[in-house]
Amino acid sequence: MAASSEARRWYAACALIGALVAVFAVVLGAGLGGDGVTKAVSDVGLCAVAVCGAVTCLARARALRGRARAGWALIGLGLLSWGAGDGVWSVLELARGEDQPFPSTGDIGYLGMTLLTPIGLLVLPSRAQGAANRFRSVIDGLMIACSLVLIAWIFGISPLLEQGRDSGLALYIGLAYPLGDVVTITIVLYMLAQQRRNGRTFGQLALVGAGISAFAVSDITYGYLSLTDQYSSGGPTDIGWFAGFALILLAAVKPPAPVRDGEAGDNGQPVGILLPYVAVLAALLTSVVWYAKTGHSNLFVAYTRSALILLIVGRQLLTMRENRNLTRTLEARVADRTAELFASEQRFHALVQHSSDVVTVVSPEADVLYQSESVQRVFGYPARVFTGRRLTKMLDPESGIRLAQALRQVAGRPYATTVLELVVRHHDGRERQAEMTITNLLSDPSVAGLVLNTRDISERKELQDQLVHEAYHDALTQLANRALFRERVSEALRERADGGEVTVLFLDLDGFKEVNDSLGHLAGDQLLVQVADRLRASVRSADVVARFGGDEFAVLITTAPGGVPGEAEQVAQRIIEALDTPFGSESRDIHVQASIGLAAAGMLADGEADGAEQLMRNADLAMYKAKSAGGSVYAMYDPEMLSVLVARLELEADLRLALERQQLRLHYQPTVDLATGEVIGFEALARWAHPSRGLIPPAEFIPIAEATGLIVPLGRWVLREACRQAVTWARDGGRPVKMAVNVSVRQFDRADLVDVVAGILAETGMPADRLCLEMTESVLMTDTDDNLEQLVRLKALGVTLAIDDFGTGYSSLAYLRRFPVDTLKIDRSFVERLGALTDDTALADTIVQLGKSLGMDTVAEGIEEFGQLAALREMGCHFAQGYYFSRPVPADEAGRLLTEGAEPTRAPR
Repeated sequence: MAASSEARRWYAACALIGALVAVFAVVLGAGLGGDGVTKAVSDVGLCAVAVCGAVTCLARARALRGRARAGWALIGLGLLSWGAGDGVWSVLELARGEDQPFPSTGDIGYLGMTLLTPIGLLVLPSRAQGAANRFRSVIDGLMIACSLVLIAWIFGISPLLEQGRDSGLALYIGLAYPLGDVVTITIVLYMLAQQRRNGRTFGQLALVGAGISAFAVSDITYGYLSLTDQYSSGGPTDIGWFAGFALILLAAVKPPAPVRDGEAGDNGQPVGILLPYVAVLAALLTSVVWYAKTGHSNLFVAYTRSALILLIVGRQLLTMRENRNLTRTLEARVADRTAELFASEQRFHALVQHSSDVVTVVSPEADVLYQSESVQRVFGYPARVFTGRRLTKMLDPESGIRLAQALRQVAGRPYATTVLELVVRHHDGRERQAEMTITNLLSDPSVAGLVLNTRDISERKELQDQLVHEAYHDALTQLANRALFRERVSEALRERADGGEVTVLFLDLDGFKEVNDSLGHLAGDQLLVQVADRLRASVRSADVVARFGGDEFAVLITTAPGGVPGEAEQVAQRIIEALDTPFGSESRDIHVQASIGLAAAGMLADGEADGAEQLMRNADLAMYKAKSAGGSVYAMYDPEMLSVLVARLELEADLRLALERQQLRLHYQPTVDLATGEVIGFEALARWAHPSRGLIPPAEFIPIAEATGLIVPLGRWVLREACRQAVTWARDGGRPVKMAVNVSVRQFDRADLVDVVAGILAETGMPADRLCLEMTESVLMTDTDDNLEQLVRLKALGVTLAIDDFGTGYSSLAYLRRFPVDTLKIDRSFVERLGALTDDTALADTIVQLGKSLGMDTVAEGIEEFGQLAALREMGCHFAQGYYFSRPVPADEAGRLLTEGAEPTRAPR
């Protein structure tokens, strides 16, 4: 944008100055207004244009740096000197009232420009050159200078000499002007010869040269007219000076041309080569014409012509030397390039021959034009076997047809490519997978064919197939994995015909964890492999068997329309029977059972998006149903299973919220001393009043808490709340209370149980001997050593330990003696039929007597009738609980029982 603005300003300046020059020329050339007017216009105009040109050059110098600033400053001072001389000359002429004589005082200023302008042009920066180019440029400059001197001699100097023989100073000053102009023009032409026409300063130098040329014409005319006393100010001679100053002014304001790539000056361009010869031809032509007109010779002309001849000979010798050097350089470059091309050709040949790719060039009809030697290394065939033969006929029919189609596909499109995979038979008869890239180089004259780059990808394909197999198969049993099984189920559902059925069997081994724990993982892996083999043998050939991980397996059974009813159930039964036979191992026979769940596609609900996932989920639910039935059975999916699962998940989510929002409450069931009938303590029992579902029995939410791990925070809250309440009763009633709290197996699995109990005792101020922790017999049977350590540490705190529901598990006397247990709680199942002569009566009596012999207290649960109470008193049981005394009640009611006592009633369940 800035460059275009500068250009517009310069064109406007050209138009303005051109108009001034035209007006000046018209006034002086036509003599408008008489001699006085033309003289005044000439004096004022020349002085003004000289000063304006000087100011412009000095302003340009101020905007530059270095040699460019000094050069334009000297040119500006030269123009200012000329303007000062012209001003002095005009003042003196005005004072005398007549033309000044030649020479005059004003010539001092005129000669200042003749001296300063060439120096300024020489100071301007020029393009750097080598020594040879500088020497040739000097010769070119001398040729131009001699030619111009010869022309100036003939047209200007010689007439001046002839007219000015009687005035030596006037002669010398008159000769100084044209000779100075010749020197200046020579310098300008020399500088122009070093750059292209579109160089950055070409236009400025051309304008300076044109201005100096206009000066030269006027100077020669002025000198001649002055010597002959014919010059008068205001004549046509002054037009050349005015035009010269105007051109130099335009050169000073002209913006430099922008630098473009590849447009740097070059003295090898035609303008630099031909310009000296053009000047010489002009000088010789001028001398010939002069000689023809005068008819006599001149010593200066002869010497100058001789000098020109010598300079031309020298330039030609230099040119011959440069041409010889250039020839040697070109020969060396050609030799280097030839060697490089030969090396490149050899390298390309070696790469092609030893490449892992087989390179073949064929015609559009598949005729082999070239075959690389690498075909023998890759496919075992010599290259000559293929050359000249049709490639499509050398492949198997299917591969040949595919190759022909690919060739036709790219033949009509230059440089088009395509890739295909096909089978190529090796020379030894093996079939190899090949990848072929076809490139259309028919339009390339050095190839003129279709290029086939072929590589053997058999190993890559085998590795790819192996990776795919590993991604979709179980590494241990080589059965399908979950991903592949799901794809096959989806495919079977899509292809399921009307009347057909798709059934998924989920199988889980019962007792596999015990095998791993007792015999090790190696034995477990061997067992899984044998199970996989029996599964394959039990199903049909079309069925898909998969292993999902661990001891989980699945079978996909598809039944065609009109197939045998119950076919999936028959497969499930065969699997159960096959797994019933013991599995052999290195040390012993292993017995495992299987729980199998079946889900049929016909049971899928309408609108289920992912049928495969839903079918597999249904089979999984059915499998858990079979496992809950005791194992070694199969169960069919029923929609009610999903409803139960959803309800369980909802209840689990609600239970989490209940713990966060403190929706749980504690009820307390009194423990009565059978000897005195006094309430000596309570058992804390959690109750959940659901906001929308009402009271939820513990039998529903406690198993969920056990399964999800929520029993740990729930148990911690129950323990803290029960201890706090016991301390409150003891403080308000003044009588210590024994508080029993149930502890689950999941709580015993945590190493911080003892720390939690100790922390709560310290936090609530509950005496340790008033806290009884109740546990089931399963605690004694799992992780025996770790649990024993936990019990010993709890006992060290001072708390009482009790076994809840005693008699329903698998405890042995050895365990009872080993663990620090204080109390046995007789399960309600033994209490229900007390009072009659039954086995339960004998078992209850045995437990009471066992407790006495081990020094343990006994607590009977579930007393509802007086007969049960009487029987337990007769046996010597210490304590009792049950609805006969009181159901579990809130804390405030329990407090009244503590102070008033529990009156025996037949409280309903």
